[in-house]
Amino acid sequence: MNKFSYQRQRVDNSTIPTVIFGLLIANGLFYALSQMQPNFAYGNFALWPLASPNPEFRVWQLLTYGFLHDLRGLAHIGFNMFGLWMFGRDLERMMGAQRFLIYYLTCVIGAGIVQLIVAGSQGGIYPTVGASGGVFGILLAFGMAFPNRMVMLMIPPIPMKAKNMVILFGAMELYFGVSGRSPGVANFAHLGGMLFGFLLIRYWRNARRR
Repeated sequence: MNKFSYQRQRVDNSTIPTVIFGLLIANGLFYALSQMQPNFAYGNFALWPLASPNPEFRVWQLLTYGFLHDLRGLAHIGFNMFGLWMFGRDLERMMGAQRFLIYYLTCVIGAGIVQLIVAGSQGGIYPTVGASGGVFGILLAFGMAFPNRMVMLMIPPIPMKAKNMVILFGAMELYFGVSGRSPGVANFAHLGGMLFGFLLIRYWRNARRR
């Protein structure tokens, strides 16, 4: 049994678990809304810095920004939804639907909090969108739950153990965030999703022991 598994469900591997399916639909609907009404969608649901005069920061943006994506193409939403489906299925089956949803949304909100701190320190006024914070939290949990499972990277196509993939991705995000060599990407938000996911897993582990 995996160290932080709390609920096991017998689910056909050919199906998409309930929460994953719902998240895919929700992201698709938000993407359609942003295509039809970009000003309304971004103005109300993207994550704006605390110092932003117009549009203003609203507390619900800490959640809704994770359902919006870049309008300039399908790559942003495509990669995030693929990661959510690829690594989230086994986690939802292991954790159970309710706990998995709590975990994913905690990672999204945690990534948003970190992004607000970073944006405030930099003084920039720009919106943040994307499910990447939640997806990076899922990557962390996947690596902790199935550390020795072999996964195949897309770019470059190299097989490696899940735990090594998590370490590699985390190190890359830290490097790009500190060096600033990945402009337009919220690298620290990705790390924030991993951090809050790790803290929640540790909390669940300690609560179970008690």
